[in-house]
Amino acid sequence: MPLISIIIPCYNQGRYLAESIGSVLASDFTELEIIVVDDGSTEPETRRILDMLEYPKTRLIRRANGGLAAARNSGIAEAQGRYILPLDADDRIGPEYLGQAVAALEADPQLGVVYCRAERFGAESGPWRLAPASRVRMMLGNVIFCAALYRRDDWQMVGGYDELLRRGWEDWDFWLSLLELGRTVCCLPLVGFFYRKHPASMAAGMAASLKAQLHCRLMAKHPRFFGGWSAWLLPLLPLYYRLAGGELYRGIKKGLGR
Repeated sequence: MPLISIIIPCYNQGRYLAESIGSVLASDFTELEIIVVDDGSTEPETRRILDMLEYPKTRLIRRANGGLAAARNSGIAEAQGRYILPLDADDRIGPEYLGQAVAALEADPQLGVVYCRAERFGAESGPWRLAPASRVRMMLGNVIFCAALYRRDDWQMVGGYDELLRRGWEDWDFWLSLLELGRTVCCLPLVGFFYRKHPASMAAGMAASLKAQLHCRLMAKHPRFFGGWSAWLLPLLPLYYRLAGGELYRGIKKGLGR
């Protein structure tokens, strides 16, 4: 029985799967399974790669296209592991990450999310400098990437990823759900996650007004987490997102929440 289930959704990104799966199989932690979820890929190359998919400890699930959150939920529903690590099809992990993350979770029953330091590659390279997670920072935006380890029981307790969120904010929403359970967060000091930077992303191209609307939706959905902070944060959101990408925005996210 595997201890960790690695869930890799794939929509027309078959050309990257050898790297992502290979990085998992190169891990020094071997009690794992890999579940690749084909989210209704239409690209011929991806479909060919998935048709021929054959790696150790790896199985394929195929489903109609439903978005990233639905693909993850489908994979986790079939998972046998006690712990879950989502991994996008175009990203990679380091060999020591899984073992250290499992050790951290097993040492602390209250710990709910374990992630690590990260580096970018592709269109940009170098350290991905994310501010340490804290309550205030997580109110302002997501600082935990998708490939963090958590307990499958917690996924079930919060009802999984919200499949109505199809704009790239399903990770933030999910972490907020776990924090509302009273779970704590740990960032390991090692560089164990490698994020492929593409020239453009869904989040980067999102209008400031839509970001503000989605942020409002998350505040309404997670009143226990935001609490009384919502009253002063709500009217500031339009200005906050108009400044997004500027030095003031980055300074606010970096400076608050220590």
